[in-house]
Amino acid sequence: MENSNWKFSGEIVQGFDSHILSSVPLYEQGHRLISNLSDFFLSNDSVCYELGCSTGSLLQSIAKHNSNKKIKFIGIDIEKDMVHYAQGKLQDYNNIEIVCDDILSVELEKSDMIISYYTIQFVKPRIRQLIFDKIYESLNWGGAFVLFEKVRGADARFQDILTALYTDFKLEQGFTKEEILDKTRSLKGVLEPFSTQGNIDLLQRAGFVDIMSIMKYVCFEGFLAIK
Repeated sequence: MENSNWKFSGEIVQGFDSHILSSVPLYEQGHRLISNLSDFFLSNDSVCYELGCSTGSLLQSIAKHNSNKKIKFIGIDIEKDMVHYAQGKLQDYNNIEIVCDDILSVELEKSDMIISYYTIQFVKPRIRQLIFDKIYESLNWGGAFVLFEKVRGADARFQDILTALYTDFKLEQGFTKEEILDKTRSLKGVLEPFSTQGNIDLLQRAGFVDIMSIMKYVCFEGFLAIK
């Protein structure tokens, strides 16, 4: 892959789900956790958003889990190829809408749950606070923002440990050293993780007070923030 040239379009779309399953630890477990977590926040007539919904797999999982409730699910993604793929995949679900747009341009309905599953890390840091602020404002009181992100270490020593452990994970998944290096180079300036505290700071500045970690594996972490 070329330097700083990673894209979520073209050929990557068809194989995205299988690629991400072998790249992100506990990816499927995170889907199940969020689906189970939705029991506490989604009820009849709720609205649930996923920001950066990619192929729609997580929305599909949550919709199946809540099939006994009347819930409106809306997935937003800026990549046309991903949106087209997700729309085809979810065409039999009349309560799931997939929208191709920029999150900052979309007028969000009042909602009870908003999910960002490894998405914000690809958003330019200068606009992340604007997105968190918008999420907080659109949630109903008692609503949940579920945020999963790759996270940086708190200092250089911890970051070295995280990097080494994650490299070991990818090697165990069958990636070659060359593939790992190529992927790292392609993500330069594209993937910009914050630390755990950096993400918590964004949440708190938006207005969230009740925040906890709900999943953690080395440099991958899930947060639950309740308005």
